[in-house]
Amino acid sequence: MVLSFLVLSVVIYLFMTGKWKYAVTVAGASASGMILSEGLKLGFGRPRPELVPQLAEVHSLSFPSGHAMLSAVIYLTLGALLARFHKRKRERALIMLYAVLVTIMVGVSRVYLGVHWPTDVLAGWALGAAWAALWWLFAWRFLRDKEAGPNG
Repeated sequence: MVLSFLVLSVVIYLFMTGKWKYAVTVAGASASGMILSEGLKLGFGRPRPELVPQLAEVHSLSFPSGHAMLSAVIYLTLGALLARFHKRKRERALIMLYAVLVTIMVGVSRVYLGVHWPTDVLAGWALGAAWAALWWLFAWRFLRDKEAGPNG
């Protein structure tokens, strides 16, 4: 719910400020990441852990962790796009550090709540980071064309 609200807010803001390519990148990475996560869950069909009482009620499949994967996709994508607006390396590094820390906290919370195996979260982080990286490459190419101007 929080991620959906964040993504929707960012996409609306980017469209309103005329940064439609950034909006498409954020929306595309988020939506396709969600579809990929759900598809992988169905493909693997791994049940949730039952070793400890779960502190949250969850009824979907376990592998990969959708929360870990989507937090990686969304926070890393937003971090990378926000970092583009800063020239100093320290500022860009700090933005990416925060994106990584939030992603880690989300994944750790899923294990703490007893709703995921640690491997579910590790896979979610790895897949989410890879998916975000693919979208970074897309955005780098897609957004760079406009910045280069009509003559390249």
